[in-house]
Amino acid sequence: MTIQKVSVPKGQVFKVLQLEEGHFTDLKAIEIAPAKLTKAIAAFANADGGELYVGVDEGPGGKNHRWRGFANMEAANGHLQVFEELFPLGGDFLYEFLFCDGEPGLVLHIIIQKTKEIKCASDRKAYVRRGSQSLPVNPEGMERLRRNKGITSFESETVAAPVDLISNSLTIIDFMLSSIPSAEPEVWLRKQMMIIGGNPTVAGLLLYADEPQAALPKRCAIKIYRYKTTDAEGARETLAFDPITVEGSLYEQIKQAVAKTSELIEGVKVLGPEGLTPITYPFETLHEIITNAVIHRDYATADDVHVRIFDNRVEVESPGRLPAHITTTNILKERFSRNGAVVRLINKFPNPPNKDVGEGLATAFAAMKRLKLKDPVIEERDNSVRVNIRHERLGSPEEIVMQYLDTHAEINNRTVRSLTGIGSENRVKTIFLRLIKAGQIERVPGKAGSASAYRRASADGTP
Repeated sequence: MTIQKVSVPKGQVFKVLQLEEGHFTDLKAIEIAPAKLTKAIAAFANADGGELYVGVDEGPGGKNHRWRGFANMEAANGHLQVFEELFPLGGDFLYEFLFCDGEPGLVLHIIIQKTKEIKCASDRKAYVRRGSQSLPVNPEGMERLRRNKGITSFESETVAAPVDLISNSLTIIDFMLSSIPSAEPEVWLRKQMMIIGGNPTVAGLLLYADEPQAALPKRCAIKIYRYKTTDAEGARETLAFDPITVEGSLYEQIKQAVAKTSELIEGVKVLGPEGLTPITYPFETLHEIITNAVIHRDYATADDVHVRIFDNRVEVESPGRLPAHITTTNILKERFSRNGAVVRLINKFPNPPNKDVGEGLATAFAAMKRLKLKDPVIEERDNSVRVNIRHERLGSPEEIVMQYLDTHAEINNRTVRSLTGIGSENRVKTIFLRLIKAGQIERVPGKAGSASAYRRASADGTP
């Protein structure tokens, strides 16, 4: 096992000593038993990854830590031997020693990635990271962890429902006529493991039942909301109408949800340089993100996919956390399918929603760039993944202000917030101050307080 010894500057030492223990970071003194550290390493690997520093003494109140590392690399051999046995150096685990002139000893820095497999500590128990704690996984949590890791999938579970819900549905008949005309529905469904024994599977119902919601209530519909606000959260009083529920097979749901979302967006107008104009999102972005939310969600979670349309963005929330080793930072490059059967078989439908399997989100991001809109933001929440499709231009706020003043005499704080999607009045004030300092704009005389407005600075410094 080859471990690097890395020299770090004083500034980096200061940053390490200012760290607080949390969901992604842990700090330990060199005296801690290796077995106890394996709990933290396993917990990070089973959650979202993280970093562990061994050789940092905790200060009063969890702050003002002190650097006190191992005397030399050999002094850490007992730790490393235990770690290497359970968490081998490689793609998921990186070990390095940090040193700095003037600071005592070597700090062992361990970088842990979110892993595909469930990792156990030296006591053979699995742990997960929650805040600053490494918590043991109980039997119920173990099954959830297996699903999150993609080791098991709820889609393969059988449901106590009649087989003819999928063997004699309009959906399967249309599918067989258009895709596999030579096969009998039930024979083909059994070959595809959509029927096991005398029952349909979850995947079979989702794909081929006309109304899978009857057998799988509260876990396989799409709800669409229209909020007339730019607030961070939607509220009942800003709802334009009661939420729309889209049901049916997954193939039909995706088509209907994308069509309805596009229709509702056409009625939203935003302030642009030419005044109020209809909002525009790439169809590919809406289609790919809604498709991704439907086919990759965790169907064991009793919740629907939620599509929320605001005045300045569209949010798509999918039940379940990101599976296996997928994170918000590698999701565009890495591939993993929680629902492999759903992904494979929905691709056999005519004009499938997932034409380029594994490329959906990358397509969505590329489409936003072509319209010069900012990338969607992917956020992993406690038990869901939310994608925020923002109607914000790629240009800096300063550029947008100056472009607006090309065709308008003046601009105010509210207009800038509408143009840029910035929610903070104070942040816009800072933008105005920077442009004034740069000699680009000036305050409009006679307008102050809430009526304050700005115009291009005159060339000779006079109004």
